Amino acid sequence: MRVIDLPVIWTILLDFVAWFVIHIAVSVIALHRPDRQFEKDSWLYRTRGWEQGGLFWQKKLAVRRWKGLLPAGGALFKKGFAKKHLQAADPAYLAAFIRESRRAEWTHWLAMPFALLFFLWNPPAAGVFMIVYALAVNLPCIVAQRFNRPRLQKWLGRLKEL
Repeated sequence: MRVIDLPVIWTILLDFVAWFVIHIAVSVIALHRPDRQFEKDSWLYRTRGWEQGGLFWQKKLAVRRWKGLLPAGGALFKKGFAKKHLQAADPAYLAAFIRESRRAEWTHWLAMPFALLFFLWNPPAAGVFMIVYALAVNLPCIVAQRFNRPRLQKWLGRLKEL
């Protein structure tokens, strides 16, 4: 329901600024959450049986083909964790990578509901477009995390057995 009526140019500008602020704010909030919040597989991060250890995402969405094209937001912040490429193969690093993949997934889930705010100053069709935008920008990142994490967890488990 539109409650703020702005000229089109101001509406568009507000849309861009609002998404920028949302993405930055959600990222900063996630970075300041304690690591312990992301240490374990809670119900949100737990790999479901139908995901087949991440294989589902490759079979259905060919995630390996496009995941390298996704922006790596973690490296943008001083406290961030670069997840574009593995930097090491030791258990401590893999555990940190897995933890940060949970943080990244949480960040993207957290950003999506903010799309509903855009109905306050946009016509309904533009509000729907903002929901589509939120899904299009965040779901691929979530899929990439859900594809990578089970494989890394399996690898970490093997290393710990040695």
